[in-house]
Amino acid sequence: MLAVGPNGAGKTNLLESLHVGTQGFSPRTRNDAHLVRFGADGARVAVSGRRGASPVALDVVLRGRDGKRARLNGVPLPSVDGLRAEVSTLVFTPDRLGVVKGAPLVRRAYFDRAIGRLLPARADVPGAYGAALAQRNAALRRIALGLSTHDALDPWTARVAELGERLVAARRETVATLAPAFADRAAELGLAAAALRYDGGPASVEELEARIDRDLQRGTTGAGPHLHDVAVVAGDRDLRLYGSQGEQRMAVLALLLAEAEAIVERRGVSPLLLLDDVLSELDLHRRRALAARVAGSGQTLVTATAAGALPASPDLLLEVSPGEVRRG
Repeated sequence: MLAVGPNGAGKTNLLESLHVGTQGFSPRTRNDAHLVRFGADGARVAVSGRRGASPVALDVVLRGRDGKRARLNGVPLPSVDGLRAEVSTLVFTPDRLGVVKGAPLVRRAYFDRAIGRLLPARADVPGAYGAALAQRNAALRRIALGLSTHDALDPWTARVAELGERLVAARRETVATLAPAFADRAAELGLAAAALRYDGGPASVEELEARIDRDLQRGTTGAGPHLHDVAVVAGDRDLRLYGSQGEQRMAVLALLLAEAEAIVERRGVSPLLLLDDVLSELDLHRRRALAARVAGSGQTLVTATAAGALPASPDLLLEVSPGEVRRG
């Protein structure tokens, strides 16, 4: 699908609504109040389609203090997080360049979400590690203030070490799964010798105990996967530091396409791809390569200011104007 319209017409809002309706959150903001029209009490996104041979109907309602609720085929879900277990959606927006050029925190968050999509049995590991880490840091601060003893730290040290080992293993498997296709898709887009590299190993109980004095001074745990990074490189160049914006854009696109392939291999169903303003900074050769790739990768929504930006005939052309979407 290709959605076209002038700047400010609402193309990104259309794409955002599909993300909210299939994933339960916006790729733009975590504040749900920003998703509700000014003056309105709430908002609703309803999406219907097919997953393989089965019909799927998703319904997400946002209503002020009542929070956010979701239904799948008419059945209420305990949490909107349950949507992500049912439908996979991958999104590119211009601010997604932060996955390559941003701080390590941004890359850790991206790959931890990828764990949930590719290794659903381990989807809870990043959150469990974060919770244990927060408890250990709180214990460090209480000890430093004389409100607790070192004995209170021991169980959290063991828990952080255990979960840290599981998190590093899950991240390494995720990176290893994505790396071959990432290199191939990047090469198609003109970025040669692209690779992913996970930097860091798990912190053992012995390592954590050896640095307790430093951790007490700082009130935080100074070793473990919460400090690791995933390097996105082209040859011997770290693209975060030495990549052009065009190379960073190609790397993010290649990563998205690689994950889409991995989801198909592991789950048997193509994810929904949402590509917002992806064509504006690609030359004709790269636009053709991208169009050829997404044409065979399930359902994709691309936004552009004009139909001519996509060097292919879309299965569906949508013309977007303020408050209206119609078939082209």
